[in-house]
Amino acid sequence: MLNIQSKLPGVSTTIFTVMSKLAAEHQAINLSQGFPDYACDPKLIELVNKAMVDGYNQYAPMPGSMVLKETIAAKVEHLYQIKYNPDTEITITAGGTQAIFTALAAIINPGDEVIIFEPAYDSYAPTIKLLGGLVKTYELAPPAYGIDWDMVKKLFTANTRMIILNSPQNPTGSILSESDMEALIKLISGTDILILSDEVYEHLIYDGQKHQSVMLYPELKKRSFVVASFGKLLHATGWKLGYCLAPERLTKEFRKVHQFNVFSVNSAMQQAIADYLKTPEHYLGIAGFFQQKRDYFRKLLSESRFELLPCKGSYFQCVSYGHISDEKDVDFSMRLIKEFGVATIPVSAFYQKGTDHKIIRFCFAKEDQTLALAAEKLKNI
Repeated sequence: MLNIQSKLPGVSTTIFTVMSKLAAEHQAINLSQGFPDYACDPKLIELVNKAMVDGYNQYAPMPGSMVLKETIAAKVEHLYQIKYNPDTEITITAGGTQAIFTALAAIINPGDEVIIFEPAYDSYAPTIKLLGGLVKTYELAPPAYGIDWDMVKKLFTANTRMIILNSPQNPTGSILSESDMEALIKLISGTDILILSDEVYEHLIYDGQKHQSVMLYPELKKRSFVVASFGKLLHATGWKLGYCLAPERLTKEFRKVHQFNVFSVNSAMQQAIADYLKTPEHYLGIAGFFQQKRDYFRKLLSESRFELLPCKGSYFQCVSYGHISDEKDVDFSMRLIKEFGVATIPVSAFYQKGTDHKIIRFCFAKEDQTLALAAEKLKNI
């Protein structure tokens, strides 16, 4: 027997894989994992095919195709009136999760502390631990999942190296406000603390709210890695394409790791996405598209016994079931699959300590008929 010491001994298969597998076994409607059940734009498929026919089938440049990076720079300037140099400050990645991993790997040394807000996307903590860093957790509480920045300050030590932000937030659907950003600026001014801002749901902001990107604040922008995802933007999560925006000095460190991690990503898709995004209408309407789905799903669920939590962004709706059952959220979620035919995600999976507020998360990036059928089943609970 080989003696192998795990670097992540407490980590098992993700809850997303577990629930999706269970959903398939029981032929349940899968509202657990965050992916659409409808096709992306056929025009985008045509552009990928054209790029392949045109010969974009070999390695792309390590930092990414220049035409795509220029398109991203133009998009960011159009949306936020912020300039990034496509040559030195934008890197194309194999999805948002790879960008997150790479940014952390480029910066975090053993003993460095990283502050995260839980419930949190499940890649943050394991990656920090894998790198020898220490996770400092601030636990958010339902229903609003707001942040008390005075309490965050108490987590600071001489070893605090980075803070990870996620807005709109997965899994809660909460968003950071302008006052949140101003409070953060006060906390980190005069320090060397860096920011990793996970903004993959940047376009999924509802009710006329404005996305408070770190890019809008010079004090934050100069110290931030900003991660985005084409999978969320283009309804093509399986393509695994994203990008990282960062000042040149940070980008240099990022690319040192990126080149030995994936080196470069899908050449034809980069070309196709660059062509597709040159038409701003292809992404400017996405908030309205998903707000319609959010409102439709919330209306359907209002006829159930579930208590709806606020959803200001993302394509996730959290609900409370505490008044329905005393079961742990994992057990309740599994029973939903087996007895009612609907798959969800227990929010305790997003807390390292497994904090259970009796809340589950549904993905509403689905066809309306899928949402309607799921809601009919959920009304029987």
